[in-house]
Amino acid sequence: MEQIYSRPESPPAHTTKADSAIKAQFIVLALKRGESVISFSAGAKFFTQDQIHEYKECFSLYDHQRRGKIEAQQLITVMRCLGSNPTPAEVQRHLLSHSIDRAGGEIDFSTLLTIMHRQFQQEAPQAEITEALRMADKEQKGFILASELRSKLTSQGEKLTDREVDELLKEAGVGTDGRVHCEQFAKAVTRSSARR
Repeated sequence: MEQIYSRPESPPAHTTKADSAIKAQFIVLALKRGESVISFSAGAKFFTQDQIHEYKECFSLYDHQRRGKIEAQQLITVMRCLGSNPTPAEVQRHLLSHSIDRAGGEIDFSTLLTIMHRQFQQEAPQAEITEALRMADKEQKGFILASELRSKLTSQGEKLTDREVDELLKEAGVGTDGRVHCEQFAKAVTRSSARR
């Protein structure tokens, strides 16, 4: 199984979308205990049947030789046709993560699904953080304790340092009751990243 999330070696300091995505990756990884998140067989579960059909239709339009593959250089066009808005640098990172050469490489449909899933996660870190926090909220109260979040973020998955957790909790404005409200935390973390 392939892992979607990995800590970038040198995150771009000037890219606000990347900042949000990186924070989301750290939080989600820690909360999901470092489990692998997607493989093709499981990848389809992230999309509805209608979305998969729509993606397949678009993919087929660019599969000129009807071999079940599109040219790597067409990836940005296909992704934009499917409602994503990747930058050329993001597309290049997707290709590199699958060891696909932009000039002569090809992408099959399962790889496109994986790339689209990753891209949508990057474009919607708030939803991903909220979902991960809700998974940690076993009693479904809408919050978890700051101490519990700290424990998970510093000990599971891609571990954060205490300093990084302090910064996240400060950005989120955790109250004196020590509760981290899932949606408020996700909004605060992604909003503070967007300001950078």
